[in-house]
Amino acid sequence: MRFLAKLLAAVIPLSIMFSAPVHARDWNAIKNAGTIVAATEGAFSPFNYYEGTKLTGYEVDVAEALAKNLGLKLEWKVVPFDAQLAAVKQDRFDFAIASHGYTKERAKAVDFASPHYCTGGMIAAPKDGSLTVESLKGKTVGVQLATSYFDAAKKIAGVKEVKTYKADPEVFSALKAKKIDAWISDKFTVLETLNKNPDAGIVAGEQVFVERVSLIMRKNNKEFMDKVNQGLAELAKDGTLKTISEKYFKSDINCK
Repeated sequence: MRFLAKLLAAVIPLSIMFSAPVHARDWNAIKNAGTIVAATEGAFSPFNYYEGTKLTGYEVDVAEALAKNLGLKLEWKVVPFDAQLAAVKQDRFDFAIASHGYTKERAKAVDFASPHYCTGGMIAAPKDGSLTVESLKGKTVGVQLATSYFDAAKKIAGVKEVKTYKADPEVFSALKAKKIDAWISDKFTVLETLNKNPDAGIVAGEQVFVERVSLIMRKNNKEFMDKVNQGLAELAKDGTLKTISEKYFKSDINCK
C-alpha cells in the first residue's frame, strides 16, 4: 500500500527531478557514490511528513537507520505516491519508501524489499455511519489513488462507487464534507488523523485487510536488494526497528 544517515529535507521540484535522464545504479555505483537517492511522499503522517521544513516520520527514521547500517548518506526526492512507480522504472532514484501498498497491476513493475512493518486497511466514517464492510453496501468509498486500498474497496460486495483522491488528507476532507460515505486507508494513518481531529465526528471502523509494507526499487537490482534486506534484518535483530516503531506508535508494528 508507504533510508539513510544524513537527511536532506529539501523538496526537489518535479520539473527538475524529471528533466534529465538518470542511469540505473547497481550496488557498486551506489557504494562508490556514498549516497542513496530515495523518494518518499512527504504527506503520509505518521510515516513520512513535514514538521515545518523538516521531513520526518517513522519511515524517515527507518531510512536514517538503514543508511547508517550501510555506511551511506541519503538524498531525498519528494514525489507524489502515484508518480513513484513510473519514476523508479525511469531510474530517477534508487528506491522509494512505499508507505502503503500499490494496486496489483502497478506492483508488477517493481521489486519489493523485505517488509519493514505490518499494517492494514481500515474504514473511517461518521460515528453513526458505515463502519463495517457489510454496511458499505450501496455506499461511496474514498481512497488514495493507485493504492492497495483501491483494490480492497473494489472487492467489497455492493459498494456503489470508489472515488480516488491524490492523497489521504483530500479523502478525509471529502468525508468531512459528506462527499463520500467512508474512507479506507492505512489503519495507523486513519488513527493518527482522527486523533488530530477529535471534533470531526469521524471514527474508526473495521479493519478490511492485513498488509505487509516494503520499500520498492527497480526490477533485477539483486545485489542492492540483498544489501538492503540484510540491513533491515540487522536493524530488526538489534532492536532498532522496534525502538523506532515504539517512538511513533507506542507499540511494535514490525512484521514478525
